[in-house]
Amino acid sequence: MGSVPPEASSMRVQGVLHPEDTGQIERSNWVLDSPNPPPLWKKLLSSVKETLLPHGNKFCCFSSKKKTFHGYAFSFLQGLFPILSWLRDYNASKFKDDLLAGLTLASLSIPQSIGYANLAKVDPEYGLYTSVLPPLIYAMMGSSREIAIGPVAVVSMLLSSLVQKVEDPVANPHAYRNTVFTVTFFAGVFQTAFGVFRLGFLVDFLSHAALVGFMAGAAIIIGLQQLKGLLGITHFTSKTDAVSVLASVYKSLHHQITSGEKWSPLNLILGCSFLILLLITRFIGRRNKKLFWLPAISPLLSVILSTLIVYLSKADTHGVNIIKHVKGGLNPSSVHQLQFHGQNVGQAAKIGLICAVIALTEAIAVGRSFASIKGYHLDGNKEMLSMGFMNIAGSLTSCYVATGSFSRTAVNFSAGCQTAVSNIVMAITVVLSLELFTRLLYYTPMAILASIILSALPGLIDISEACYIYKVDKLDFLACVAAFLGVLFVSVEIGLLVAVIISFAKILIQSIRPGIEVLGRVPRTEAFCDVTQYPMAMSTPGIIVIRISSGSLCFANANFVRERILKWVMEEDDLKETTKGRVQAIVLDMTNLMNVDTSGILALEELHKRLLSRGVQLAMVNPRWLVIHKLKLAHFVDKIGKEWIFLTVGEAIDACLS
Repeated sequence: MGSVPPEASSMRVQGVLHPEDTGQIERSNWVLDSPNPPPLWKKLLSSVKETLLPHGNKFCCFSSKKKTFHGYAFSFLQGLFPILSWLRDYNASKFKDDLLAGLTLASLSIPQSIGYANLAKVDPEYGLYTSVLPPLIYAMMGSSREIAIGPVAVVSMLLSSLVQKVEDPVANPHAYRNTVFTVTFFAGVFQTAFGVFRLGFLVDFLSHAALVGFMAGAAIIIGLQQLKGLLGITHFTSKTDAVSVLASVYKSLHHQITSGEKWSPLNLILGCSFLILLLITRFIGRRNKKLFWLPAISPLLSVILSTLIVYLSKADTHGVNIIKHVKGGLNPSSVHQLQFHGQNVGQAAKIGLICAVIALTEAIAVGRSFASIKGYHLDGNKEMLSMGFMNIAGSLTSCYVATGSFSRTAVNFSAGCQTAVSNIVMAITVVLSLELFTRLLYYTPMAILASIILSALPGLIDISEACYIYKVDKLDFLACVAAFLGVLFVSVEIGLLVAVIISFAKILIQSIRPGIEVLGRVPRTEAFCDVTQYPMAMSTPGIIVIRISSGSLCFANANFVRERILKWVMEEDDLKETTKGRVQAIVLDMTNLMNVDTSGILALEELHKRLLSRGVQLAMVNPRWLVIHKLKLAHFVDKIGKEWIFLTVGEAIDACLS
């Protein structure tokens, strides 16, 4: 380590105030006299205003600096309904692209919606209902141009695994369905609250690594559950873990064979045949981008062909399980089916919160990935608001939780969609199908629905991403594996809980043991950097410059920070025989510190007392807005002296040297 010669000591003459001194005092006053931060209620109000009233909106009819009431009203409506912004530039060419994308999307959405309804343990028509109203609302309120809205596999599986613990879907299907609608309502309420109060950080509690593991585990569980339809099994477990599902498959087949009950292999033959067809078309579509429409329409073609095969061969009389009746018509009202009284309301709200977080996490991840390709920004808070509104409206019109689907969004993107009008085209096509074609689905085999779901699952398992996580961050990989194993071998909620706990533990460890760096001046610059990272950085004799690399000095880390600083002081004093000399001052660079609580302030006071007892002066550099406000309220600024608060590290060192 080199040292900086104390040139600053020659800058002041006894009794004379130099211009440099007045400049330093003025800059210190800038720190001390900063205005008080806004109270909590103003922050919440500002969050709501930023969500509902977009910044920087200028309209030709409201160009004056002082907006009229109509100007604010239109600004509010444009913030709530982004469709008002881009609809003015919409033309026939864009509609042609959206029409093609919407029809292609509908050909994939119709069979998938029926399959996902079966996965959610509700009647097939409810999957189709979920593909009508939510996409229409999202098209008006959402900020993504490519995302395709409707039921998805993971949320459908979440609903069936969690709601069946409250109501039995076999013994009491009406109560089960009503609970599903109530859960959807609560999910919409939570999503709306996240958007209005800008609480999107709550969704980030499920980290990216945990989500990768959860999705992979959920994909395998969903695939195992499709063995019921693929094998034509009648008795099946209600549990979701892999061991229970495989044991149920073995027991069911063993029971049917040993008891003489007829088991038809036609379900397996039919399902596997079309599964191979679906996977081949998926492979062709990936190899040749111009044939994107082939894997998109193959599920619908599979439904049509398999239904014709069963109808013409009367395979249903030979053991092939079929859908039978599918109710048609527009979405019926479900307002009176919502349950806000009784002992299960709390359970419904809890399940709604879990579904809301998972649905938002998946949708925002999908939307942002495609928005980055197109080069525009996706507003996360508006996404939450739009999805909240669409799920609240969906719960009133016989829909269950809807969100953005990765597979259908990829098809929508490949089909060349320009705007969210493709969602509107898809919804209208589904409505026409509900009105005209539901009777034709009577002979559709259950094995085909299972094969359609199975063909969509490989997109949920991202092995390359798991390898990348392992390479970059081992603790993140631990969360990924924990989520995967928890979902696979215990239950969905346990897998989520373990993943969130590990993610929180990572945050807690980083908070309890924050980075505390000793800084030195980099030669030929005015920059002060970590001496460990930059060995050429030079320290100043008798002065230790310390930076707290943490967003908060709080109860979790305050004592650690205090003890670490005191330890450094004592170690330096033990070396007083060397050329460094005794420590005379500690300079705390608080640039990175965003907040401090009462425990942090008490730790600073204790540190100040201990340093004074050793004859060491404490100086603070650039405390942030909220930090300096709290330090003034706690009178800590008066205790250390206003003259020991500085704007830059260089000024603090100059003052200590003088």
